[in-house]
Amino acid sequence: KLEEFLNFKQLKTSLKEAILLDYYTAGFWWAKEMNFSLIQLSGFMDLLNFLLENLSDKHMTLGDNLKELGRAMAGVGETDSERSGDLNFFSIEEAKAIIDYLNVSLFKHYKLYEYLFHSPGEEFVISNE
Repeated sequence: KLEEFLNFKQLKTSLKEAILLDYYTAGFWWAKEMNFSLIQLSGFMDLLNFLLENLSDKHMTLGDNLKELGRAMAGVGETDSERSGDLNFFSIEEAKAIIDYLNVSLFKHYKLYEYLFHSPGEEFVISNE
């Protein structure tokens, strides 16, 4: 279903599409295991997409993308609606778990994702073997 939603047409021959599908699928299942509500699950998937777009489209450095994550998470757990951000439906404990997950899944491998998005070109896969 994610393959269709992400509109991946060359999954069997595109290493980039296969890696992104794997990343989004792993994130989805992690969020499901965290028992996130539908709104939380949607917000988490938006956050994954936001951080990857910062890297792929805006060529953000690791430091800049970490700052963007900080801005996105600002106000989590706050009751004052003026101070809370878009992700105010997460508790502080959930926000910490999300940051830990992003650290392990994205930020520790940031150079690899930079290479994925900004390398000169993909190698073509000739066979499914």
